[in-house]
Amino acid sequence: VSHPLAEKSSEIASNIAYHAQFTPHFSPFKFELEQAFYATAESVRDRLIKQWNETYWHYHKVNPKQTYYLSMEYLQGRALTNAIGNLDLQGAYADALKQLGHGLEDIVEQEKDAALGNGGLGRLASCFLDSMATLNLPAWGYGLRYRYGLFKQRFGKGGQEEIAEDWLEKFSPWEIVRHDIVFPIRFFGQVDVLPGGSRKWVGGEVIQAVAYDVPIPGYKTKNTNSLRLWDAKAKAEDFDLFQFNDGQYESAALLHSRAQQICAVLYPGDATEDGKLLRLKQQFFLCSASLQDIIARFKERKGETESIQWTEFPSKVAVQLNDTHPTLAIPELMRLLMDEEGLGWEEAWDITARTIAYTNHTVLPEALEKWSQAVMWKLLPRHMEIIEEIDKRFTALIKSSRPDLEAKIDDLRILDHDPKKPVVRMANLCVVSSHTVNGVAELHSNILKNELFADYVSIWPSKFQNKTNGVTPRRWIRFCNLALSRIITKWLKTEEWITNLDLLTNLRQLADNAEFQNEWESAKLESKKRLANYVRRATGETVDPHSLFDIQVKRIHEYKRQLLNILGAIYRYKKLKVSKPRKNS
Repeated sequence: VSHPLAEKSSEIASNIAYHAQFTPHFSPFKFELEQAFYATAESVRDRLIKQWNETYWHYHKVNPKQTYYLSMEYLQGRALTNAIGNLDLQGAYADALKQLGHGLEDIVEQEKDAALGNGGLGRLASCFLDSMATLNLPAWGYGLRYRYGLFKQRFGKGGQEEIAEDWLEKFSPWEIVRHDIVFPIRFFGQVDVLPGGSRKWVGGEVIQAVAYDVPIPGYKTKNTNSLRLWDAKAKAEDFDLFQFNDGQYESAALLHSRAQQICAVLYPGDATEDGKLLRLKQQFFLCSASLQDIIARFKERKGETESIQWTEFPSKVAVQLNDTHPTLAIPELMRLLMDEEGLGWEEAWDITARTIAYTNHTVLPEALEKWSQAVMWKLLPRHMEIIEEIDKRFTALIKSSRPDLEAKIDDLRILDHDPKKPVVRMANLCVVSSHTVNGVAELHSNILKNELFADYVSIWPSKFQNKTNGVTPRRWIRFCNLALSRIITKWLKTEEWITNLDLLTNLRQLADNAEFQNEWESAKLESKKRLANYVRRATGETVDPHSLFDIQVKRIHEYKRQLLNILGAIYRYKKLKVSKPRKNS
């Protein structure tokens, strides 16, 4: 029997069994681990959908200001543990699955990580989504639905092998496709000047952005926000039936093939011009689809009777750019306001500058994105016109108000006109156009203010802030280490630390408490035993759980630091062996 809002373990077990029978994805009469995972996920999704819909309608009715977080990656991790933990149903689901002949930990292991991210930038984005949902803040995440991710790591005789991620080989039980949320995205083409002097971007190729929504539940709250992922597809009318029947199979489906490339891989190689074009396509695809969606929602809330007051836009919409990847949101919002909505430059610029904020993640010059002007003109001609105008007005501002910085204009401006390699400096565009710029640690933010962006700080001193990266204590303590969580709750005499980590400072007074120390060591050893069992299952190697573990949970890819880190672990191990030789070590 279906029990979509079940809380009792018996009703949850019944709802899981219902999904196994009536939401089938596999042959009937099978209820092995994989089938049990999908049925369990769908039973959890039942509850999330109710909360999700209620949250959406609440936002629609109250019409608060909402945050829209644009990020090229989200390192979400497994969703099942997080969802039942945030719903406070871990125990009930463990009991329900036990009744059905399975263990919760075995079911959880069946879930493949969503291949939507890679590193700290993506994990920060996911932690923000979790925190905003838990704090009942009205927020949306926007990203791309990568089919094959960055790469899946596998070790063979020759070392690390890199293969495509397979998280969508079957399907994700968490995402819901919104067939009514589709926007056209244009590439290439040219700019027409209309009789009244306005400009219109036309021609080129147009593909469709289709929305897939993933629920983001808050911890012990009914609030469930959305991560909206865009997938790219071409229309049926873009398939050339005549060419196909003539045997020209590849050219008949050319636009469909190009559309599939956009959301195929996270950070595709950009050594070639085609690679650079694809990366730029990805970035613009994310920005344009998201902004069209945001504007449509803003207009929808006004209703058919009220006239649109665009000056209210920044009081209802906050767009946060996670690093420079979504920088094209700046000229795209300008284009949409001017060319589609009919606003003048001054009004569109005021709205854009009050809407968009920028998070910087790096001070390394090679990591600050710079795009070839030739590639930008080819792919996004209208946006280059807008960027040129922003650059022109910024340089005029410097000359009129800060003559002391005139000698530095070539470094500060957005367009680098080096004849050997003319580029668009995306970080400069973000700083000039955003109302707020933040670093992700105090040291990092101080370097931004005192070194990298020092001259900009002298122009706009109040624009720069620090927002230190945090982690969600739900996923990283409460749900993954139950034994340690129980000890913390027992000694603090409250569970409030799960939403207020500052309370952990009260554990300092227990540092010399022998009973506390013993419980802490016991919980640590339990986790080490679980790790040793995992190592044995995964590799066949037996390790002593009393060992000192140094672990890298990260794929080794082009960045040198992953390789350096694991070499550092080997170095420390060898140094320990030399300084403190032990038998059988």
